[in-house]
Amino acid sequence: MAEICFGVVSENETTSGAREARRRRMEIRRLKVVDGVGVAPKESQSDEKRQKVQLGSPTLSRVCENAIENCATDVEKGLVIVMPETVEKQISGVVPLNRRLPPQVPVGNNENPKFGVASVYGRRRDMEDAVAIHPCLYRDPQTTGEFHYFGLYDGHGCSHVAAKCRDRLHELVKEELEREECSVSMGWEGAMERSFSRMDKEVIAWNNASVLQANCRCELQSPECDAVGSTAVVAILTPDKIIVANCGDSRAVLCCDGKALPLSCDHKPDRPDELNRIQEAGGRVIYWDGARVLGMLSMSRAIGDNYLKPYVICEPEVTIMDRTAEDECLILASDGLWDVVTNEMACGVARMCLRGRSHAGVDLERRAEGVTASELSDKACSDASMLLTKLALARHSTDNVSVVVVDLRRDT
Repeated sequence: MAEICFGVVSENETTSGAREARRRRMEIRRLKVVDGVGVAPKESQSDEKRQKVQLGSPTLSRVCENAIENCATDVEKGLVIVMPETVEKQISGVVPLNRRLPPQVPVGNNENPKFGVASVYGRRRDMEDAVAIHPCLYRDPQTTGEFHYFGLYDGHGCSHVAAKCRDRLHELVKEELEREECSVSMGWEGAMERSFSRMDKEVIAWNNASVLQANCRCELQSPECDAVGSTAVVAILTPDKIIVANCGDSRAVLCCDGKALPLSCDHKPDRPDELNRIQEAGGRVIYWDGARVLGMLSMSRAIGDNYLKPYVICEPEVTIMDRTAEDECLILASDGLWDVVTNEMACGVARMCLRGRSHAGVDLERRAEGVTASELSDKACSDASMLLTKLALARHSTDNVSVVVVDLRRDT
């Protein structure tokens, strides 16, 4: 099925005497073509669609508004989001990471979070991002609450350090939680710092042993691969807290009551405190296509990158936030998104996808088909993550783009 828009204007019409007539004749009408036969929609359907278009937030750009409207209603309208041809070619590189939590009985007041994940190659030759999601990673023996793990890693130099973090960091975090016998009074900052430090040591030892992935292009660069590393932004959801540990320039943003609250601060070499730290360690920040440590790396903290130590460190900054009833969603993304999309715009897109389906009346339709509320929320998170990757590409991001959207609403 395809949709065609057309307009008809009379040839003998003049502009001076029939502006209203021209306006009526030039009205664009939408046809649905099925097996070569065009069928005009009913007027009530046309009016309904006009109302849906007006749902876009006036604070977002026109490109974002159109994309949101299309994403929020593409299921019932059968439309494809309109993107430039070059962007559509890149979308074919989407890594299918969307999935739902297995059905489980909620423990305490910590509902199982719904989430969506999307990763695209973008304009890069290789995919160097990695995502790790581990629902119910750990159960607090004191409160019996479940801890959920969300991690996003953006590699540089090659992908194998990010892949190693994806496969291993959550296990190290779990070991630290078990060692602490995690409780409300637990020292989250110390536990996350030890986890990242252990991960960094494992990566360096693993690189030095030359245990590389098959087809890893580092084999052509150096036998020890010291010039490879990865960012790491990790979020742990407990029944009453959000813990974010960040190392590098990936970012976590909380959407709370319509406001964008950054839960991490990018580690850039020209950040005043990072610049002072690098200089005190004997290093330099050189501006070569942006601020870079020794003119090489555009971030001041990362896992790996042994050749830039001690200037580039693996110590994360940890943020602990209490969960509230106003929390809407949590967004984790690589710098491929944040380079071209602001925190506020990202939260606006995610909120539209999470709330747009109830505006469009889709909940009742899909529940009538036997779709649960949990599945509706998961679809909304997946729509949000995918739309954000498409928006980043439409705004000419030159990097891999990976996005995780976690629904924090307790009434979904």
